[in-house]
Amino acid sequence: MIDLLSYGCIGVGLVFWFWGTPVLLTQRSVLFKLHNLSVSDTLGSISIIFGLLLQRPREWPLLLLAILSLTLWNTMLGYVLAFCSSSSPNSSPNGGRNHNG
Repeated sequence: MIDLLSYGCIGVGLVFWFWGTPVLLTQRSVLFKLHNLSVSDTLGSISIIFGLLLQRPREWPLLLLAILSLTLWNTMLGYVLAFCSSSSPNSSPNGGRNHNG
């Protein structure tokens, strides 16, 4: 029963991995594509690692560390990408001036 659940988690993880890939071919913005790909990749990787955790319960510290690092680093990378892509006041269309004067 554990093997079936483990293989199911690994299969769901592979589906998530491939689910995010076709969005790269759409005409949406680059940030939307990266966000969709990173979310599906993170969920797929966590599902695969959870499936491995069911197969190898003695390795739980390393696998739990892998899940936590995937969650934290991919979230931080998303914030960094969003911050780097936001426009600075000097790059606004009105030259950084406010609308009042």
